[in-house]
Amino acid sequence: MKVHVKRVDIDYHMEATNDTGNVVSIDGNPSIGGHNLGARPMQLLLMGVGGCSTIDIISILRKQKIEPTSIDVEIEGERDPDEVPSLFKKIHVIFTLGGLGEEQHPKAVKAAALSMDKYCSVSKMLEGKAEISHEVRFV
Repeated sequence: MKVHVKRVDIDYHMEATNDTGNVVSIDGNPSIGGHNLGARPMQLLLMGVGGCSTIDIISILRKQKIEPTSIDVEIEGERDPDEVPSLFKKIHVIFTLGGLGEEQHPKAVKAAALSMDKYCSVSKMLEGKAEISHEVRFV
């Protein structure tokens, strides 16, 4: 796996490109001179938790022939602003799945737990640094 990050303006705006050509914009907080032209690096880390765990959940449920019609993930991270570096202390993930029958709910809850506790590489990297919790909701 390889990515390339290139600065694109005089301030903090950058573009990250992966080895298949996908581009993500990155920028700094306006309080340090950023211009909100991309996600901040710590936001990208939370996005990684959401993306990684969602891939796991889809994969686990598909093996059981379960296909949610929607998956929405909200991730909230809490950092200690007085520490340098300001690491995440707490991360809470809320999975909201749609289109499942009530009898499928326990399997979806188990799939989320398997992802967060065992399979999601991003959350496992953060384990021990941040208290990570999750919940599953259904619509």
